[in-house]
This record gives sequence, C-alpha cells and structure tokens, in this order.
Amino acid sequence: PCPLCCPQLEGLCSFLQLSTCPEHLLVRFCGWLLALTPDLSYTSATILAEQLFLRRVLSLTQPPSRHLMAALASFCSKYSQPFCRVLVAAVLQEPGEGAEQTKLVCELVEECLEPDSVRLVLSQVLELPLSEKLLPVVQAVLGRQVRGPLLSPPGFLASFSPAGPRTGSPSLLVALFQEVLPPELFDLLVLTLCRQAPAFATSLNYAKLVTAMLTMYQSQVS
Repeated sequence: PCPLCCPQLEGLCSFLQLSTCPEHLLVRFCGWLLALTPDLSYTSATILAEQLFLRRVLSLTQPPSRHLMAALASFCSKYSQPFCRVLVAAVLQEPGEGAEQTKLVCELVEECLEPDSVRLVLSQVLELPLSEKLLPVVQAVLGRQVRGPLLSPPGFLASFSPAGPRTGSPSLLVALFQEVLPPELFDLLVLTLCRQAPAFATSLNYAKLVTAMLTMYQSQVS
C-alpha cells in the first residue's frame, strides 16, 4: 500500500483519538508500530511521536504511569531520532521548571535512547540558554558516557510492564566500551559551562556537573 501523506496521517490520528486514548491501548499500538514493515518514514514517525506523546508528556504533573513509560520506551527503541526532534525538544524549550518532564527526559537518556539520540539531546540542550532545568539532562548524558551504550531496550520495557519486571531477567545489557562525545560537541559543552559559570555560582547541580566533567575527562579539560 502507498504510504499516507502527512495530512492523511494527521487526520487518521485525530480520527483514532491517539492523543487521548487509554494508556494501556497506547502500549499495544506502539507494539503494532514496531512490527510494521517497512519501517515508518522519518516524517511519519515524527507525526506519530507528536500525536501519541506530546500532549501527555507536557501535561504531566506526577511521574508517568508504567503504561506510558512502556509506550515511550517502545517507540524510542526504533524511532528515537524523530522522538527527540519532537518531544524532547518541546520539553527542553517549555518555559518553567517542568520537573516531571525533565525527570522523564533524564530517564529516557539514561535507560532507553540510542547513543546517536543521546548526542542529539545534548546538542539540543546546548542550543538553548543553560538553566537549572537543563543541568540534570546534561548530567544524564554524562552518565551514559560512563556506562556505555544500551543493547537491550526490551529488558527496560519489561521493567515497566503492568506485571512488573520478570524475575531473573536483566533490564539492561551494557556494552564493554564507552560512548564517546564527538570532539566538537565536547568542546561546545566545556565552552558553555565555562561561559555560564558566573550565573551558577551557588548552584549545587552545576557544581556536581563540573565535578563529573573533571572526573571523567580530566586528561582533556585544562
């Protein structure tokens, strides 16, 4: 069959009420999306990321449910780049503290996103004026540099299933090599932290971030 064009797909999402459907159905729908062949186009995945998750995530006032986390992790396991372009960008740019949204982005960075998408998140952060809200996201990215890329999103999904994690099934498989920030991205991060230092003179989060940078990259930071 011919792929749907953007207006058709947006119309279908509206007709199916995907932005407001029950979250347990959202998990099943995302599972169906992963099984589709051929894969969704970048544009289609972007539209679906917006329709499925944007309203839900931006309206969070408490931690997301297991069903929502499972659906997010499922979608990100295959379409993390369009997800980051739409949803992570919206969270980062949203005015105000957005505590639950920031925690969610950090959790996805730490537990779910592929290395190239983690680097995309950092580049998105560095395009914005640095703030207290963004510091934990940078810290989460640095945490991935220590632990390395994730190889088993399905285990992560199991930990958020309604039945809870399966006994004896590891939630993560960590590779034996570290993720590496591209030199230009690392240099931009260091430059940004240095330039913003006066504004964060009393910030505990900033102090933790700089300490982590000096510990992990002591041979590169002078």
